[in-house]
Amino acid sequence: MLGAFVRAFRTPDLRRKLLFTIGIMVVFRIGSFLPTPGVSYPNVQQCIDEMGTGNDLLGLVNLFSGGALLQLSVFALGIMPYITASIIVQLLRVVIPKFEELHKEGQSGTAKLTQYTRYLTIALAVLQSTTVITIARSGQLFGGCTVDVIPDSSWITLVIMVITMTAGTGLIMWLGELITERGVGNGMSLLIFTSIAASFPPALWSIAGGNNGATKFLIVFAIIILVIALVVFVEQSQRRIPVQYAKRMVGRRMYGGSSTYIPIKINMAGVIPIIFASSLLAIPGIIAQFGDQTSPWVLWVSRNLAVADAPLHLALYVFLIIFFCYFYTAITFNPDEVADNMKKYGGFIPGIRAGRPTADYLSYVISRITAPGSLYLAIVALIPTLAFALLDIGQNIPFGGSSILIVVGVGLETVKQIESQLQQRHYEGFLR
Repeated sequence: MLGAFVRAFRTPDLRRKLLFTIGIMVVFRIGSFLPTPGVSYPNVQQCIDEMGTGNDLLGLVNLFSGGALLQLSVFALGIMPYITASIIVQLLRVVIPKFEELHKEGQSGTAKLTQYTRYLTIALAVLQSTTVITIARSGQLFGGCTVDVIPDSSWITLVIMVITMTAGTGLIMWLGELITERGVGNGMSLLIFTSIAASFPPALWSIAGGNNGATKFLIVFAIIILVIALVVFVEQSQRRIPVQYAKRMVGRRMYGGSSTYIPIKINMAGVIPIIFASSLLAIPGIIAQFGDQTSPWVLWVSRNLAVADAPLHLALYVFLIIFFCYFYTAITFNPDEVADNMKKYGGFIPGIRAGRPTADYLSYVISRITAPGSLYLAIVALIPTLAFALLDIGQNIPFGGSSILIVVGVGLETVKQIESQLQQRHYEGFLR
């Protein structure tokens, strides 16, 4: 990985792209520390030191925003509105036939869907910024901090705060698209990578400075290396289904006759099932915060669902990850569409008839390969949680399974893109 970056910086064109990407990432990090107008920054820092965050959903959003949410900065919402909008538009392809038609139109249809995603991102940013400001005003953002993080609660100040956070989300979306167009790698993924990676050094430093800090630091470091090795091994694994194309005459030319394969990853859903499961499990805890703290149902939710290492929470977490893994894979991979495209261009799987038998075979393979993929996701999500609970480190640490999965996945994909561009510029032919 380091060798690829060194060779890339020696190439002028790639060096400009890498420096542009790094510059955008620096701007993104600076915006994460700029406080929103109307927010008392000293009071926010005092509440962070005293209380921290109280539920998993806000902790997840804060992780993806690089700590900007709890600081109520300009980029407080981070990339989450865009991620949510992208997932919603992708799921709507199954419900709305017009979206599926746009998806099949190619570049023009994809551009239209991207435009819809942008509009939905802004709408979700307005909704989420209003929710975050309301939670901050009620004192639930920091779990009962005594100082007021928003001293001036007039409607003009609140409107300015909503507009500022929404504009920050729009700016993040634009920065991500700039990286995709002019830089290296996927812009949105790299911004998420920047947010998560930025929270690693302070967390490691806090672990090393606590009781038995050196021992806990070494154990945590070993766990992180183990999970990274597991993620790299599984993410690089794939089932290759062979495809043979028949020869056909088009005019005076002969086409086809080649052999290729369909690569099917063990984990086709990525980190989406973990995000969905964490978000759903955090909803009861958020609802319980607004109820009577002495009522039986609030106490039951606080003991069994709001605690990450509770047995019921862990069981539901595993179940939801497996469910969403199958659900999202079924949404994103359509065996009927793949079989129709193969039949249209004269392709077939050896030993399998074209058409419906091919679609049934692909469905069978997907269902079989998703089983170990879902279990792998559950293991990756649970190893850090259980290990850190046994070490009594705390739950608000950024080394969860989803964060490690994102960091490693984005790193591998970015290095692959750098390697491909290096091969284009330093291709060695048979004449040297």
